Amino acid sequence: MPANRFSANAPLIGIVFMLAGSFFMSLNNAILKWLSAGYPAGQVLFMRSAFIFVAIGIFIWRAGGFQSARISSPKVHLLRASCVVCSAFLFMNAVRLLPLADVIAITFVAPLFLTALATPVLGEHVGIRRWAAVIVGFVGVLVIIRPGGDLWRLAALLPLGTALMDATRDLFTRRMTNARETANGILVTTTAAVGLAGLCTIVAGTWKLPSAEDFALIAVGGLITGCGHYCMVETFRFAEAGLVAPFRYSSILWAGALGYIFWDDLPDQWVVMGTIILIASGLYILHRELVRQRNQSHP
Repeated sequence: MPANRFSANAPLIGIVFMLAGSFFMSLNNAILKWLSAGYPAGQVLFMRSAFIFVAIGIFIWRAGGFQSARISSPKVHLLRASCVVCSAFLFMNAVRLLPLADVIAITFVAPLFLTALATPVLGEHVGIRRWAAVIVGFVGVLVIIRPGGDLWRLAALLPLGTALMDATRDLFTRRMTNARETANGILVTTTAAVGLAGLCTIVAGTWKLPSAEDFALIAVGGLITGCGHYCMVETFRFAEAGLVAPFRYSSILWAGALGYIFWDDLPDQWVVMGTIILIASGLYILHRELVRQRNQSHP
């Protein structure tokens, strides 16, 4: 915990950073949705990545130079970056077809995927209570999606795919944090991979010259993303994960507000009900994880 005059209020500061980070990422998602209506996903992701590097450059400078972006395991970086590339393209198409709040709600299934994959991939023990929470959470997803054959319900597979890629990304991140990888190094490889993947789509011939307003919007989106990542990092300097993690769900409130303001979209009762189930199951999984960690540290 930082030893400064704010130490007594450190948990509150951590919560504020989490709320701010969730807002910045939700605002960026709204910008992506706005741009997805007029530009191909690859072009937006490439241009946004260029501006994210501006923020990364500031992070590297603050951390003392390029040594803070060292890479020890290029193969794992590549695997993680591949997951992020897939997630980015799936998400761009999801927000193009679906209301923003609905997309964010469905992506809340990512912690459930992470728990389900922890045993076969990482060899972690997942108890019967967490498995039950995973099952309940997937019921919440079914409530949101209401499986069927129309476009909306098929399009809901896109944020589901996004959540699966995000969970797989987090599995690789766990391995990387145990292997002396730096946060700046991870940001550099991930952003570069998304940018290069977006650049490859130029051969499709669908790129358009952006207007000055849209170019500025892309720039703002990139800088906002950098600010969001910065807030998320600072969150865990001031508060423990168990305290601030539930506040990540504030993103559904930001997404709902932005969706209503810009597109007059409001989630229906099924999305609200399913989101509540998903959040409850996710919070219970977090609770059981904290109990497991406490038991391991105090046998």
